[in-house]
Amino acid sequence: MHLLLMPSFCISLFFFQLIQIISCLYFPGDLKLSHSLTSMITYHFFHWKKGTPFAEDQGIYNRLTWWEQMDSGKQLTRNRKFLTVVPVVLYLIASHTTDYQHPMLFFNTLAVAVLVIAKFPNMHKVRIFGINADT
Repeated sequence: MHLLLMPSFCISLFFFQLIQIISCLYFPGDLKLSHSLTSMITYHFFHWKKGTPFAEDQGIYNRLTWWEQMDSGKQLTRNRKFLTVVPVVLYLIASHTTDYQHPMLFFNTLAVAVLVIAKFPNMHKVRIFGINADT
């Protein structure tokens, strides 16, 4: 994986969340939208999109998602642990700011469950029901 991809993701996520937290002071409940949006974007880019954005790999990673390519497929590295903890922390913050209201708590819980389950080591290269599988 490209060396600048991880820091740029973390920096952009930090600034996106900082803007959302600041706007949450003026618009209460805005953080629940931020958590849902961040979850969808993270799932799409890490667990759905296959291949690399760089042409120099000559197609050897075309069948792997970005999460599967990270750290050469090694499980439970620092990078993977960090990127697993981030959605959980965002979930806790979003749930707390919405006072654990039932409709948003359900959607936030569903979003974080999908993200965390997709990051489990047992889910490496697993396609549930053949969704997003290579034909």
